[in-house]
Amino acid sequence: MKKFFCFLAFIAATISVKAQIASLDKKEVALMRKAISKDTKYQKVFEGYQRTADQSLNETPNPIETILSQGLLAGDPRKTASLKAVEDAGKVYALTLAYKMSEKTKYLAKATEFFIVWAKVNKATDDPINQTKLEDMVTAYDLVRDDIKPDDRDLIDGWLRSIADALVNSKYAKGNRGTAINNWNSHRIKMITLIAYTLHDSKYDSTIVTELEKQLNVNLNPDGTTHDLVERDAFHYQTYDIEPLISACIAIYRATGKNYFTWKTANGATIKNCVDYMTPFMTGEKTHPEFVKSTVPFDKKRAENGEKGYAPGTLFEPKNGIYTFSLAAYFDKGYNKVIRRAMHNDDYLNWRMALNEFTTTKR
Repeated sequence: MKKFFCFLAFIAATISVKAQIASLDKKEVALMRKAISKDTKYQKVFEGYQRTADQSLNETPNPIETILSQGLLAGDPRKTASLKAVEDAGKVYALTLAYKMSEKTKYLAKATEFFIVWAKVNKATDDPINQTKLEDMVTAYDLVRDDIKPDDRDLIDGWLRSIADALVNSKYAKGNRGTAINNWNSHRIKMITLIAYTLHDSKYDSTIVTELEKQLNVNLNPDGTTHDLVERDAFHYQTYDIEPLISACIAIYRATGKNYFTWKTANGATIKNCVDYMTPFMTGEKTHPEFVKSTVPFDKKRAENGEKGYAPGTLFEPKNGIYTFSLAAYFDKGYNKVIRRAMHNDDYLNWRMALNEFTTTKR
């Protein structure tokens, strides 16, 4: 009888541990370790994270109660303080990667310290552009959640769930607001999706599917443009719009096998078409002067503030689309050729491209 109860306990423990969706699961972590230990090209893209992790061991968390960035010009002290604080997200991501790579608990302990302090100080808001700054924090937590003590995990879970709940009910996604169909909503959907799958909380499942399909139908155009590109006349916003959508699509695909990257809207639009539309601008076959016909007053304000890249007529730089194509390469490795052509480097590799190679859970 005792052996039987021990067996039941083992089964329960096994069921409670679920695969990582927003980051890398155990098999993928093993692939990462093997690749980095044996191949210099992977070592080179990882070394920056290792360096950041080592530096972060001696740093103090710098949480901020409310992240304020959206709608503020560069130089505004509120924005400056917020952007400085959310640098912690990158530090935590590096710490969790270093822990998974080396299994040295000092990295996990420090990452946990950051998580706990942020969970106690930071307050959720319904502004997706501010909340999206915490994406690396969510991905990092997904990577180590099963390794964190239950009490600490409950605290951090509660903090992230409060963010997801605030975004689900965000006023910016309601009514006839432009933010209900533009890049704001793309980032909102991404953060809800990543948090939901990190916490393995099924209560968000129907929301994720409904909101994503609705967004794709109102945001994507069959010619490959997005609502944001038309409104802002800038590939800066085409990328800012579809990057969070692809991130959400990757998580959904890993969790369910449903491929929204090639999913067609009612008018025949797809995310893939929107990526493909950018290809000639990435390879140099075409050029695009940014923000010339933007209808958004804030773009003009940023240009007048001297913020780089916002002056009307500034040519789109292919390097600014690299991350978009790196995400898309998860679904289609053919995009790697576009990336390397844009970078004029046949051996170019970044961390997102490396993650695509480590991933084993494609269906």
